[in-house]
Amino acid sequence: MEIFTLLETLEDILEKSKTLPFTEKSIVEKDQFLDIIKEIRLRLPDELKQAKWIKEERERIIAEAQKDADDIVKEAENRIISMIDEHEITKKAYEKKTEIIADANEMYREITQGTTTYVDGILANIENSMMELGKTLSNVESSVQSALETIQNNRKELK
Repeated sequence: MEIFTLLETLEDILEKSKTLPFTEKSIVEKDQFLDIIKEIRLRLPDELKQAKWIKEERERIIAEAQKDADDIVKEAENRIISMIDEHEITKKAYEKKTEIIADANEMYREITQGTTTYVDGILANIENSMMELGKTLSNVESSVQSALETIQNNRKELK
């Protein structure tokens, strides 16, 4: 089960649970509820692994772009050396080298910027999901605690 499916299961359990008379407090099966919370905790590291993978993938893409840029620059330098015999050819080669380097640097900048934007977007989505999960878990834990307190108070009243 995915985390969101597990959270929906918790919500279903709460919505379908019996309520205490004259209150809005619910009675839930503690073991079932705690099992689902444990399952959610087991699933959280997968989200973190995904964030790590995204970071590594970003670094790989940047390294690949840098290698491509270096290869383009080296190719330009090799072409210039081979054309150095004639003045006009040499002049054109220097112009082409500058253009290729500028293009390579622009490609590198665009790839880096695009990768950074992509990774930032994914990390922002994960961050939002984790914050929502934290809020939901906090609400669930609060509800469980409140239900436990109500049960304990009711038991005390019965004695």
